[in-house]
Amino acid sequence: MVRATKDEVEAAYFTLLRARERVSSLQRYVEFLEREQLRLDRFVADGDALDAHVDAALRRSLRHTDRPLAQAIKSRRDVMVEELKRLPERLRAAEEFVNECEEEHQRLRARG
Repeated sequence: MVRATKDEVEAAYFTLLRARERVSSLQRYVEFLEREQLRLDRFVADGDALDAHVDAALRRSLRHTDRPLAQAIKSRRDVMVEELKRLPERLRAAEEFVNECEEEHQRLRARG
């Protein structure tokens, strides 16, 4: 059996660390998307509640911004929904890579 060099073991270790960080980043991204959806939902609900207490005629100067704002929020939410659909597969692949990196690192350490 050929011995693993220190450089090989270290390279495998740092690859493992980067792979773990990728999983952690993806998990934080999922949390961000979920929280951002809730924030946007609250924003829309708060706006609707405020509108209900003000005479529509008085809000006339602002009304032209209602539709673009609603469309922007809808577009952002649509993108986030699509991202959330893809993330489980991306996360699974990243976790599998971590497992492969752990196995490689252990294999090289055992040979070292």
